[in-house]
Amino acid sequence: MRKLKNEELNRKTVEEFKDAGKLPLVIVLDNIRSLNNIGSVFRTGDAFLIRGIMLCGITATPPHKEIHKTALGATDSVYWEYHENTMQAIEKLKARDYKIVSIEQATGSVMLNKFECQPRAKYALVFGNEVKGVRQEVVDASDFCIEIPQFGTKHSFNIAVSAGIVLWDFFNKIQPVLK
Repeated sequence: MRKLKNEELNRKTVEEFKDAGKLPLVIVLDNIRSLNNIGSVFRTGDAFLIRGIMLCGITATPPHKEIHKTALGATDSVYWEYHENTMQAIEKLKARDYKIVSIEQATGSVMLNKFECQPRAKYALVFGNEVKGVRQEVVDASDFCIEIPQFGTKHSFNIAVSAGIVLWDFFNKIQPVLK
């Protein structure tokens, strides 16, 4: 084995990314306080060709040095928009026939590994504040709550880790359907 050089990775340019087909996924960040988490979600969203990110409430927006540090340019490729209120973003997505999926521990939540994506459905994945999680008002407006199975002593993941786990899972479930 030999480690590949960057020029051997055949990565898309920003223009190629914008023109590429996207997974029917939008991420909603509900009051995320960490700029590094925001940047990381942009970078992960770029890796999985999502349609965009809705930054809501106190969630900071690009351009910002601390977001850029972890996004590594993904704020240029991934479409994003800002909403002062998360419910405004949810209503906009529902009007566009997105299924709203809060990533949260809740009564009636479905474990991620048991969640079955509906063919041709569009999903908005809501990730909540690092301390308080997804606000109850948003959970109430959700079509589903998904919980990531955990087996240790801790009861939560960092939001950037959660986004990576959930996007990878959805990518694997949706991508074969699109072919």
